[in-house]
Amino acid sequence: MTEQDQIRLGKTLWGIANDLRGAMNADDFRDYMLSFLFLRYLSDNYEEAAKAELGPDWPALSADDRRSPLSVWYAQNPEDTDEFEDVMRRKVHYVIEPPHLWSSIAEMARTQDDDLLRTLQRGFKFIETESFSSSFQGLFSEINLDSEKLGRAYQQRNARLCTIIQKIAEGLAQFPRDRDLLGDAYEYLIGQFAAGSGKKAGEFYTPQEISSILSGIVTLDSQDPASGRRAKLNRVYDFACGSGSLLLNVRRHMGKHGIGKLYGQEKNITTYNLARMNMLLHGMRDTEFDIHHGDSLENDWDILREPNPAKKVEFDAVVANPPFSYRWSPTEEMAKDFRFKNHGLAPKSAADLGFLLHGLHYLARDGAMAIILPHGVLFRGGTEKAIRTKLLKDGNIDTVIGLPSKLFYSTGIPVCILVLKKCKCTDDVLFINAAELYQPGKRQNSLLPAHIKEIVETYQNRTEKERFSRLVALDEIENEHDFNLNISRYVSTGEPEEEVDLDAVYEQLSGLQELIGSAAQRHNGYLKELGLPSLPLDPEKRSD
Repeated sequence: MTEQDQIRLGKTLWGIANDLRGAMNADDFRDYMLSFLFLRYLSDNYEEAAKAELGPDWPALSADDRRSPLSVWYAQNPEDTDEFEDVMRRKVHYVIEPPHLWSSIAEMARTQDDDLLRTLQRGFKFIETESFSSSFQGLFSEINLDSEKLGRAYQQRNARLCTIIQKIAEGLAQFPRDRDLLGDAYEYLIGQFAAGSGKKAGEFYTPQEISSILSGIVTLDSQDPASGRRAKLNRVYDFACGSGSLLLNVRRHMGKHGIGKLYGQEKNITTYNLARMNMLLHGMRDTEFDIHHGDSLENDWDILREPNPAKKVEFDAVVANPPFSYRWSPTEEMAKDFRFKNHGLAPKSAADLGFLLHGLHYLARDGAMAIILPHGVLFRGGTEKAIRTKLLKDGNIDTVIGLPSKLFYSTGIPVCILVLKKCKCTDDVLFINAAELYQPGKRQNSLLPAHIKEIVETYQNRTEKERFSRLVALDEIENEHDFNLNISRYVSTGEPEEEVDLDAVYEQLSGLQELIGSAAQRHNGYLKELGLPSLPLDPEKRSD
């Protein structure tokens, strides 16, 4: 697998999506396209494991026999299928019946089989309820195969699905059957669909370069970042996980053996399903992640509602890109909630600090949290100032990073990253003003690898650089700025004004005055010869 293959496959699939979706909304077509890629991935992984398990019993078919080898084995060994499936559940954690494998579905599409739509419905239902040991109920709930967007009548819908699946199968056939390649293609398509969704994209996608900054930060030793990456993160949590790309980025930084379990929470049902598919598509077993469909502000996940501090679930790393300035309706009862009672409630107009306090509550004492927020949290007054003051005095705010504008699909405003800890070794706050670090683009700016590296290394080594980063004592933040964290107060990217030498300026003006007098005298000589009145030698006596 090469990077060129990844880019080429992503572009190929995106081209297919653009050609086939027609008048269908991009978000609707996304769900079909990504679900079929997901089915292809599960099928390839399952057939590869089945072939290894059956060994010499794996049927050898001729080149013109388009049946799935596994369907042939099932037909030849009906008395052994139950035992085989038990073994497969232990080894790959799921089962897909032969009629529902991608190879079988793709062949039905190629031959325009009238039963393709019904077979897909049965296959999706089986995967949701029976494939895995743990239930993936509702995984395909947003994929309405009976939708009139595919066609008014069954035959029209079936024919449209045949065309879509056939084109995807033909596109994929040009590339090696590499599971990582398909996972990367899935991520690429999520990014492309996000770019086309504008403001709605903020619900499910964090650009990869931003994810890399957060991941690079939380995977370092929280007490001594300069010592390098932690050996292992047992639990990683994203309470607004979207499609799961940020969690997966942390996993990429640590390596698959460097993570115990990923935990995600997502309110939007469509995005929640995308996240579950994304985890599986990247080779994660269902025991290695737990994605919950629910509202983190309401704290409706049972595993997080334990009131006994001794039994509370804590996370070694917390990352999040919650919706900016989200309007919420906190109740009086919420003021007593263990997440908020020591700090106060975020205002109804902006839940930003409510999200932050939720994540901070579940952060382990030796962990690190990195959250993306709008700049308003740094300087807004009222209850937000009170929360900010409490966080600063408790030593929870470790680093404030300002990012350039137009990095996100969902907003053009510049945003910040706050790094928080429950137990840190320094009494100061590191400010990084990265507003000038970006590669300009027509619609979207981007960060280059060198930019990401500079930001993360500055955090890691707590380096001070002129017009880029500075360590600021709490006394200065309190006494000179009244707990206002507006980054430009501490690190300005503007060029310093050149100092003016007043003595030199005076001498220059005096010299000019002499030149003016001498020129006026010469000019008056000419005027006298012409019989015209002279000009006054003192400029102040001249009339307008």
